[in-house]
Amino acid sequence: MLNDIVGFVNNILWGQGQVLIYMLLVAGVWFTARLKFIQLIDFKHMFSLLKNSNKSDAQGISSFQALCTSLSARVGTGNLAGVAVAISLGGAGAIFWMWVIAFLGMATGYAESVLGQAYKIKDRDGQFRGGPAYYIKQGLKNSWFAVLFALCLFFGYGFVFSAVQANTITDAFNNSYNIPTEYTGAVIVIVAGLIVVGGLRAIAKFAEWVVPFMGVTYVLVALAITAINIQFLPSVLWDILSSAFGLQEAGAGAFAAAVKNGIMRGLYSNEAGSGSVPQAAASASPHPNHPASQGYVQMLGVFLDTMVLCTATAFIILLGTDTAIGEMEGIRLTQAAMESHLGGVGADFVAAAIGFFAFTSVVANYAYGEANLHIFKLDNKAGRILFTSGYLAMIFWGAMAELPTVWAMADMALGLMTVVNVIALVLLTPTIVNITKDYHKQRAMQKRSQREINFDAAKCKLQGNLEENDIWTGESKTKGSETPTV
Repeated sequence: MLNDIVGFVNNILWGQGQVLIYMLLVAGVWFTARLKFIQLIDFKHMFSLLKNSNKSDAQGISSFQALCTSLSARVGTGNLAGVAVAISLGGAGAIFWMWVIAFLGMATGYAESVLGQAYKIKDRDGQFRGGPAYYIKQGLKNSWFAVLFALCLFFGYGFVFSAVQANTITDAFNNSYNIPTEYTGAVIVIVAGLIVVGGLRAIAKFAEWVVPFMGVTYVLVALAITAINIQFLPSVLWDILSSAFGLQEAGAGAFAAAVKNGIMRGLYSNEAGSGSVPQAAASASPHPNHPASQGYVQMLGVFLDTMVLCTATAFIILLGTDTAIGEMEGIRLTQAAMESHLGGVGADFVAAAIGFFAFTSVVANYAYGEANLHIFKLDNKAGRILFTSGYLAMIFWGAMAELPTVWAMADMALGLMTVVNVIALVLLTPTIVNITKDYHKQRAMQKRSQREINFDAAKCKLQGNLEENDIWTGESKTKGSETPTV
């Protein structure tokens, strides 16, 4: 019965109904137009904000830590196994549509992160919390819609997505070393439990060191493989473009499969529009002290996740294996491709990479779920124990579950979150545009007078009412301590 329910919902969201495909494309085009191609015009500015992104205070983590936390959730099975799934079901053309949804998603990701910052609150420990449930409740003054999103997020990030990550890790280690899935699952549960007990700051510090290391290492290996096979790269690029528009013999069926699977797996990887990243964005004390600055930093995260890391995996697969459309393939396709390039050590490298990539996602997923405990008045000891127990139990279940079942549940959870969040984003467009204009105005003044950029909510037209007006008073709150950067 569970499979029937999941299948029915996914058919509406992703299948014949294709509700989400249209919603995401329209939302991406909408915010790209309303924000005047911000992902192109301010592309260089995204990187410039990393210069002072390691500054934090007692209330929030640094912008760099927030970026690494969001990347640790993004960078996981979607980058290694998800790309393999997209290619096996949608052909090489699926990669083109992953690029399209990432380009449009950069604007959507900026929009949701700006709102996450603008409507953030302080929890019982005095630390920043926020996300779609918070900006829906305050900005749209709609409590039941906020609760609906929080429930969808609990189901997705609190439980299902960590099961997907655990499933991919255990499958990779079982394939490479024949380790029983329940043994690997037990180890994941123990190590994840030890980290998440430390809360958001412990998770952010873990992500700050692990994510840059594993990302750079993986990209360097992919670049080396591409350089070795450079003579085949033009044919691979042509294969991606021709398959994306159904120009090959498979025709319209291949085109539809490429679009559907490219967008599905692209969204699952970069998460733009799903409402997950605003949880991490809201937890930061940004520098400059303005919601838009964290929006730019998180927009960079979409670029790094899909345009860089997913493309790296795509080239590894397309340069090393036959990519005819067939049955769903996951991490084993990526392992086989890497093995064709590097020999036996290739499968070992992918197993190690997915161990790092997926495990950081498992840990970051906890932070997203925990950030919404405040909505249900459960940000206390009893609430955290209950949430943590369910989270760890789902990791162990996912470690031994069947691949199609786990991915189908993940698609449903992500789809439900995205529907609620995209509706809220569109309704809150005036606030997003006003905050962006305020930032651009102050940035122009800064160039003339070296005046520091600070956001004052009273001087910017925000929809609804802020729950805590003292957070945004126009005074700089990012001072003092610096956290180490890589």
